[in-house]
Formats: sequence, C-alpha cells, structure tokens
Amino acid sequence: MGPAEPKRDQAVAATETVALLLGEESPLPESASDVEELARRLRGHISQLGLVVPPGASALRGAQQLASEGVPDGYMPSRVHLVRLAEATQALVATVQARGFVPAKPRRRRRWWKPQLNVLRGSVFTVAFALLALAASVPRT
Repeated sequence: MGPAEPKRDQAVAATETVALLLGEESPLPESASDVEELARRLRGHISQLGLVVPPGASALRGAQQLASEGVPDGYMPSRVHLVRLAEATQALVATVQARGFVPAKPRRRRRWWKPQLNVLRGSVFTVAFALLALAASVPRT
C-alpha cells in the first residue's frame, strides 16, 4: 500500500460538479441515467457540506429539502430539478466559503490488528502441540 492521498476539499469537489451543470458551455445531460448520477453526486455534496455548515443555515435547509425530493419523471422536469439542485449546492458552497468553515478533523478510531489466516493456523498448531506435550508429560496412574 502506498501513502494515503490527502482528502479533497468538499467545497472544491462540489464546485466542480456544479460547473458540469451550470457552466456556460455545459450541455444538459441527455439520458435519465446521467440525470440520476448527477443528482446522486449533488446529494452527496450536500450531505458532506451539511456537516460543516451550522444546522440552522437557510441554505442548508433549502438544499436538504431539494435533496430529499426524488428526481421527477419527464425530460424537462428532471432537468429543472437538477439545475435547482445544482443552484442549491452552489449556495451551500458559497455559505461555507463566506463563513470560512474549516472541517473538523475526523477522529481516528482504534484499529485492531487483523491476523492473516496462516498466522491463525500456526497459533492453533502451537497451542495444540503445547497441550499434547503437556498431556504426554503427565504421569499415568
């Protein structure tokens, strides 16, 4: 395993996704699966940024409300919903950047050592052999 990559800034990642939809040269997605994928990504950004923004922020409430709604059926309603979701995400990013929130460091959980299968087999063999030796050394009556 190589060194761990630094975690990307959530605001930057959300801005890149929003640019896919609201950019000057960006076409609207053509297929329903593209719409679903972009909506899923935007919902993820909203949930990640929601951890940084105070719970009472109006931009957060509006974005979470839009994220909780499903993507409507039909070409135009689904694209309109997607654009509204992107605009709400953009407002949430602006709130994060304006207030200068810094995400808290995630707490490191204690990770237990997970032995490999051969280590477990060797340990069982060693214990069994030690018990066999102990049983052989006990005098018989």
